[in-house]
Amino acid sequence: MRIAVTGSIATDHLMVFPGRFTDQLIEGQLRHVSLSFLADRLDVRRGGVAANIAFGLGRLGLGPDPVLVGAVGVDFDFDGYRLWLKEHGVDTDSVHVSDTHHTARFVCTTDADHNQIATFYAGAMAEARRIDLATVAERTGGLDLVVVSPNDPEAMFGHTRQCRELGLPFAADPSQQLPRLDREQVRLLLDGADYLFGNAYEAALIQERSGWTEEQILARVGTWITTLGADGARIRRAGLSPLHVPAVPVPAADADDPTGVGDAFRAGFLAATSRGLTTEDAARLGCALASLALEATGPQEYTVDRALLAARLHAGYGEQTAARIAPYLARTP
Repeated sequence: MRIAVTGSIATDHLMVFPGRFTDQLIEGQLRHVSLSFLADRLDVRRGGVAANIAFGLGRLGLGPDPVLVGAVGVDFDFDGYRLWLKEHGVDTDSVHVSDTHHTARFVCTTDADHNQIATFYAGAMAEARRIDLATVAERTGGLDLVVVSPNDPEAMFGHTRQCRELGLPFAADPSQQLPRLDREQVRLLLDGADYLFGNAYEAALIQERSGWTEEQILARVGTWITTLGADGARIRRAGLSPLHVPAVPVPAADADDPTGVGDAFRAGFLAATSRGLTTEDAARLGCALASLALEATGPQEYTVDRALLAARLHAGYGEQTAARIAPYLARTP
């Protein structure tokens, strides 16, 4: 199954504030917030939602290399980012390189409760709207699924329209771009999606921005997957009871950085789905991969191997589940 992942490709600047953001917010003064947080640590890492998902898919040994579709600056090659992704099983030949802009930057501060405050600079990402999915599909011999993740908004709209025109199944993952989208734009991105991804807050925001109820959204998408952090994931389909999949437990002392954990979940879920596993087992593999990402600093710094994943599945869901999923991990590096 050939999966194309469209969306952001970025360099992450990750900082850690040892206190709690909420302790600095004063009731009655929130209309005039001016805060500065002294960070104890700075890590510069490879990131971007699309690149993170593609990395996870590549590390899981999907089969045909996942196709990364996005826009970058010339620094993408100079700093070795392209080579890194290729070495980890990602097809980067459909990545557009800007002549004038730098690769996008994600600057994020995480507090002691794993709350985050972040700023994203688009840079070259604004040129992603120039990428034609028909050309990508022709080059790769066809696409079985297109993930439309946070990106230049015009690129997200264009790629969604192209999926409909070309008859390509697609997954909607508007997540981080939801705050800047209006009602019609959100509806455009959701309607007809085979999968819809988001976290708990984004699930509520999707309903508020789209103006659709939960039932109306489920009537327009195939499967709605909501990540719930330490509580795992919730899966909803029209006419069926919600399915809750608990997270794989990670000791607090081992939880390093939440950046990219949701992207790792998506990679595990999509990889399992592409191999014919049930939706519930796909979510379990997603949670297991997310647990590895949570223990690493940076969204592409975790190590994947078959034995480690099998052990996580066993710890989280029992021997039978681990034994059932393990054969699908046979090609995992």
